[in-house]
Amino acid sequence: MPKSRIRKKADFTPPPSKNAGAIKLSNRGWVAPLMLAFFVVGLAWIVLFYVTRGDLPVDALGNWNIVVGFGFIAGGFVVSTQWK
Repeated sequence: MPKSRIRKKADFTPPPSKNAGAIKLSNRGWVAPLMLAFFVVGLAWIVLFYVTRGDLPVDALGNWNIVVGFGFIAGGFVVSTQWK
């Protein structure tokens, strides 16, 4: 019975490496500080409203101060969507 031919496999060649300089990342260093600032201001607004029994931060708003505080916190979540 005749022997079959043995095929020689090609040596492994790794794929060419991608140039690391080709990736352009946008500068988003402002996102984290702004996000945290919104969170802290919103939390401080609500806490100040409760601690002063509604006299501060804006007396004329009354209970709408809670909505303003949560608005700042929601703004923090909106800014957080830009974080990469």
